[in-house]
Amino acid sequence: MSSLFSEKINLNLPVSDIWYYPNFFTIKASNNYFNHLKTNTPWQQDAIKVFGKTYAQPRLTALYANNGKPYSYSNITMQPHEFSDELIAIKKKIELIAETNFTTCLLNLYRDGKDSNGWHADNEKELGINPVIASVTFGQERFFHLKHRTHKNLKHKILLENGSLLVMKGETQHHWLHQIPKTARPIQERINLTFRVIK
Repeated sequence: MSSLFSEKINLNLPVSDIWYYPNFFTIKASNNYFNHLKTNTPWQQDAIKVFGKTYAQPRLTALYANNGKPYSYSNITMQPHEFSDELIAIKKKIELIAETNFTTCLLNLYRDGKDSNGWHADNEKELGINPVIASVTFGQERFFHLKHRTHKNLKHKILLENGSLLVMKGETQHHWLHQIPKTARPIQERINLTFRVIK
């Protein structure tokens, strides 16, 4: 269960609007969701092109939506599945906090420390001008890095914990890049749900 009264932290970074809710879901609910999603999600691994070379994307993904619209990023176009009951329940709780009706959820399965997500912004055209991105973590905690596009000294990192919610909105995607870096530490699996609106 999520709580409207859970702890709320403003990252207070310039030209951004980013909020972190460390205990948005209870540990029990988070573990139950993790186990269900790990088992019942049709995970896929797409190929991505980096500097002309093709690689297997360093994580598994799945796309869900309630409007049938695909989502494209890094020369990948994903076709959505219909939302499951569990994803609808998660989405409804997040929508109360984010004050946004999300159409789409991109799921990521980070299998170990070698799985990662490189520097990027969620600024695809179909997301609109100032997109609201809500990111949920189930399972292994991972560091989330942010850096300003032009002011190289502006950097931040936050540990995204099991059951946490991170909401990015406003001008954040115009001015900031983010990533989930690799780690050499032996770690467990993490499932990340990123809710968004596809225009």
